[in-house]
Amino acid sequence: MKLADFVVREAVIHDLQAVTKEDAVREIVKGLADAGELKSDEFESIVAAIMKREELGSTGIGNGVAVPHTKHPSVDKMVGTVAVSKKGLDFASIDREPVDIIFLLVSPPDRPGDHLRALENISRHLRVEMFCRFLRQAKKDEDIIEVLDEADANKFES
Repeated sequence: MKLADFVVREAVIHDLQAVTKEDAVREIVKGLADAGELKSDEFESIVAAIMKREELGSTGIGNGVAVPHTKHPSVDKMVGTVAVSKKGLDFASIDREPVDIIFLLVSPPDRPGDHLRALENISRHLRVEMFCRFLRQAKKDEDIIEVLDEADANKFES
């Protein structure tokens, strides 16, 4: 599975404006809705599902990275995107450090295997320091898309 299989390029955000976890989730989910990948009347329900998942334990996995995710009946295919915060924000991460890279994923409930494979793919890339550094250096959305394409082409593998 490649990032291009589920990352919605039109929803990538190179300069996330949110300063709180919930505002970040809202801004990113809005990007997916604006790109036509989520039903706008399901916006609040999807945000609530992601925030409920966050209550179980933060998806802030450390090293400035968070991967909020949920399964939601309103989607018929897995969709996700990435956002970069230039300021960083409190995501209640396990290392208590601010988060500046956020991958968000919404999957249909009937495809748990795809959901897990996508999370594994995301976390594998996020363990590569150069991948994260290039995302953080992005000055426009296209820069992020280029980094994702390079990751799919295994340009960051050692």
